Amino acid sequence: MTTDLEERLNQILPKITGEDFLKRRGLGNEIAFFIFDYPAEDELRVRQHVKFLLEHIPKHKPKLKLAHVNLFDFLVDYLNGEGVLEESLVKQRKEGSAALLEALKGLLEEKTVAQRFKDVVKPNDQNLILISGVGSVYPLIRSHTLLNNLHPIVERTPLVMFYPGAYDEKSLRLFGRIKSDNYYRAFRLIP
Repeated sequence: MTTDLEERLNQILPKITGEDFLKRRGLGNEIAFFIFDYPAEDELRVRQHVKFLLEHIPKHKPKLKLAHVNLFDFLVDYLNGEGVLEESLVKQRKEGSAALLEALKGLLEEKTVAQRFKDVVKPNDQNLILISGVGSVYPLIRSHTLLNNLHPIVERTPLVMFYPGAYDEKSLRLFGRIKSDNYYRAFRLIP
């Protein structure tokens, strides 16, 4: 017996490798941002499916230029590159997440993070961008502010964010509980 989530997961590969999706047909002038929302308790199943996608997309579309960004790995690499990872871990352990967030405020300013994303991912060189690890970086990186700041950077490349929560094409609710500011510029990948 397949579950609703399994049915939705099984629809992802054919959708994101389809020509209409990759060429942004049917979007008008809208930005090609898509969100695959799912219950947070299914995070491990979705992680496994992202691995499956990363293995199978090249088999379906060998010439497709694909970038996958796990936001947790991205954040760790970013902080390490800035030389503040170790002290950040110590600060978080000793003083908590709020103190860490305050200490990293400048480095984690939304436009700075978006620029780093651009430098690492090179969106104009890609045909498709997948983002995972959203829940792992909360509250250091907020998904709605990241997406808002990626609009001018990822103009033509379809982007899919795997989101552990709910998205109703008006607002995001991380983990199904934490309401973000209104965000309405993305489409649900698989309703």
